[in-house]
Amino acid sequence: MHAGFMMEEASERVVGGLMLILGLTGLLLASGALDNAIYIFGLSLAAFAVVFELGLIRSHYDRKDRMARARAGFDV
Repeated sequence: MHAGFMMEEASERVVGGLMLILGLTGLLLASGALDNAIYIFGLSLAAFAVVFELGLIRSHYDRKDRMARARAGFDV
């Protein structure tokens, strides 16, 4: 592991934490909504946060696989 990888990992954790807060905020908005527009917005915000988190998880494991292949001598 090198310093660039550690910085990417730290920044992804920060962004992931912020998206977690954003997703929970969306769920709170949806649960207390008095009209359909806020309800839909809250659920959409939560769904976006989930999809974004899944993308972060995928990119993390893709990067780990790439590093493992590079260490094993396979073409990247």
